[in-house]
Amino acid sequence: MPLDYALLKALPPIAARHDWTARDTMIYALGIGATDLPFVYEAGLSALPTMCGVLAYPGFIWKNPDYGVTWQKVLHVEQTIEIHGAIPAEGRFSADTVIESIVDKGADKGAIITTSRRISDGAGHHFATARGAIIARGDGGFGGGDPAAPSPEPMPESAPDFSVSLPTSASQAMLYRLSGDYNPVHIDPEVARIGGFDRPILHGMCTYGVAGRALIAALCGNDPARLASMTCRFSAPVYPGETIRIEIWQDGAGEARFRARVEERGLFVLNHGRVQYR
Repeated sequence: MPLDYALLKALPPIAARHDWTARDTMIYALGIGATDLPFVYEAGLSALPTMCGVLAYPGFIWKNPDYGVTWQKVLHVEQTIEIHGAIPAEGRFSADTVIESIVDKGADKGAIITTSRRISDGAGHHFATARGAIIARGDGGFGGGDPAAPSPEPMPESAPDFSVSLPTSASQAMLYRLSGDYNPVHIDPEVARIGGFDRPILHGMCTYGVAGRALIAALCGNDPARLASMTCRFSAPVYPGETIRIEIWQDGAGEARFRARVEERGLFVLNHGRVQYR
């Protein structure tokens, strides 16, 4: 069944409601490799800002056969978070995920599907917006679709102002998936091979969280409340166990740009990153 553009664009919002505990917040932090006590210890626990990427997340919806998406070939390619208020370390959270656009890149290139969700707490306070894009690599060429987004600005050619290297563990994807992203490409070798990888890959949102740790450490004095927004493109996958090097350029007051590469292969895995901080 081909990707059904009309059906996907007409979908009603996909509701998700999560009762999130302090234990969940600590599991998320460990899933992105954090070991600082404020993020992993219930005494004075603080939520890392990138955690809003998993709060009220509806799960891996692309396995729904009605959507006509070849789910084994789905990859996360872009992510933005906007923080409007303090992220609670526990509570009841809700969000409605909507499909914003579907871009047909062609039969040999796939389709880009962008979704967004407004995340609120149990009292209805909207504290974050998360917007992400996936590439359905097996589902281009359906014809029509929405206009493509403009290309991002090139990255600086100067040496970065900060560089931070952070390791991942061989079991990182197994731990990170406990925060709600159960795409089998991150744990099942057979699904990974179908997707074109020789072994399971790390979640793009885990790499994103690792970069977020580097950004708040370098720019925000390790205070998660100071991060206002973070956006980037995923340019290549990370394999669990690799070391991620985050390069950061200050770009005016309260703004910076960043990218990340894996040291073992010298390959950029995050690119065209922008961050705003308080």
